[in-house]
Amino acid sequence: MATIAYLLLCRGGPAATVALAERLSAAGDLVALHVDRRARPADTAAIRAAIAGNPSVVLARSVRCDRGEWSRVQAVLNAARAALAAFPQATHLYLLTDECLPIKPAARLRAALDAEGCDHIESLDFQAVGGGGQMALQPICRQDVAAPWRRAGIRAAVATGKPPGRAPPGDLRGMTGSRWWCLRRGTVEAVLAFLAGRPDVRRFFRAGGWAEAPLSATLFQTLVRHLVPGDEIRSRAPTFGLVAENGRPVTFYNDHFDLLTVQEGFFAHRISAGAGQLRARLEALHAAPGPGPAVSGGGAEIYRFLTGRGRVGQRFGDRAWERGASLGPGHDLMLAICKKRGVARRLAGRVRRTIGMPAVEFPFDDDAADLPDLGGIERGLAKRSRHHGAFLRLVFDSYGTDRLLLCLDPSDLDVMTDLHGDGARVRMLEIACPFSQADLLGHARGLGLLSQSSPPGLAALVLPVLGQQIRDESARLRAAGFPALYRLEPGLALSEAALVLAKFLEIPYDTARGIADTATLFDD
Repeated sequence: MATIAYLLLCRGGPAATVALAERLSAAGDLVALHVDRRARPADTAAIRAAIAGNPSVVLARSVRCDRGEWSRVQAVLNAARAALAAFPQATHLYLLTDECLPIKPAARLRAALDAEGCDHIESLDFQAVGGGGQMALQPICRQDVAAPWRRAGIRAAVATGKPPGRAPPGDLRGMTGSRWWCLRRGTVEAVLAFLAGRPDVRRFFRAGGWAEAPLSATLFQTLVRHLVPGDEIRSRAPTFGLVAENGRPVTFYNDHFDLLTVQEGFFAHRISAGAGQLRARLEALHAAPGPGPAVSGGGAEIYRFLTGRGRVGQRFGDRAWERGASLGPGHDLMLAICKKRGVARRLAGRVRRTIGMPAVEFPFDDDAADLPDLGGIERGLAKRSRHHGAFLRLVFDSYGTDRLLLCLDPSDLDVMTDLHGDGARVRMLEIACPFSQADLLGHARGLGLLSQSSPPGLAALVLPVLGQQIRDESARLRAAGFPALYRLEPGLALSEAALVLAKFLEIPYDTARGIADTATLFDD
């Protein structure tokens, strides 16, 4: 069974550091603790006193850690040397800070390490991820970037494509990735021996390494890939973490338990110091004998969905390249707006059968929408959305009609605004569908926010936001002030629904009654 020595970097207060060290050692593992020399002497003394009687915890030689500098790497190297010297029984070394907490049972991590027999470190080639050595990864955490006095040099190096200070050793291929890793003992020993025997490599990294990424994201990532066969590297970080758009690490709170425990990592970085409930639940999970929740992943997508409302820009006017390509007068366009696409498609089918009007279902939302041959512009959402009016004019011409029913999602407010300003005669029908919890769950799965294995707690986090989004879209539609906006909903009597459809489609009332059977129109 694997025995893990955690390289624990202390950056916060002594209480969190000691609590994490005790929790890890209580689970049967080992801890090499590095305390930043910039810490207050009282805090350092408190940590020393708390771990003095614990044989599973050892202190590493302390250095002052500066942001983005070699000193942060030196702290990791010192902790690794301390762990290798003090714990000959350790089979793996796992890098953490005191802001990390386990999101899987300890037994599950050990079983995974035993079964896979490889190193867990994200290691991606600069050329592959960025082209020409310019990184195109997700935003780098600001706390890993060099101090302000070195940023100008790094920016200049990136602009010229030349590394700062020194040229890279010719036999090393620059790699980058997450700064979190779990390596086998032999791999760490090989990295330390390599650094000891290669002063040119030490000088290169001390001078700043590659300008494209911080040292914490390049040194071990490069050297492990240089020293270990590729089939013995699992190029994925074992610790889950997110970086927000502002470059700062995302902080997790009490309501993130279900989100965290279904991610692929074994730890998560950055747990709020005040999230006592989350910390207690994760501590209990770490000590649990079972495997823990099934993995469903999708953490970054779920986080963006929950926090990204209101950030997506919308366009409301013509651009210069669009002028002159519009629907123009002489076209009647009926917009059926509905969140439940099955209901809108059912209405479109009835309109086709009853009055023979062509209908196009969600061409700006469904990549596989059924469309006539338009010379290639119908292939893909990007081409159709480049100019909504020009695209629909081709549809009108293809069907040889001046009347068209178009199904849209309530989120397509930019499309509706474009079409109202494109010269055609536009009428709109909002088909208001109720959404049960089961409907919301199915919708969330369709969007990829949840899966069959997602725990109820994660659904409880996502579904209220999704429901509010649907309500907000309906409210924005009604507040937009569109003329000729009608509304159809399940509670209307047949006579009322027929009157709404008669006005919307401009057809006789008796004909509209054959379309307006709401009892079956809104069936799920």
